[in-house]
Amino acid sequence: MARTFPPDLVQTQRERTRTYEALARTPFRTVLRRRLQLLSCRIGSHPYWSAGRSAADRTELLRQARTAESQERRTA
Repeated sequence: MARTFPPDLVQTQRERTRTYEALARTPFRTVLRRRLQLLSCRIGSHPYWSAGRSAADRTELLRQARTAESQERRTA
């Protein structure tokens, strides 16, 4: 069953994924580490999770964000 996530949550996950990838390419970047931490906190504290979502929901969010990112790259 496909879950529906709020668009701002998916966008924040996409930003987190891009930041994580940038940090992997350029380690020891304090600015990127701080941004990654900020985005992780935003995702974790989003009201969507207040209903007691599971780890599978977080995995699905990541999958949907990656899918949206790859679709955007293909159309760009």
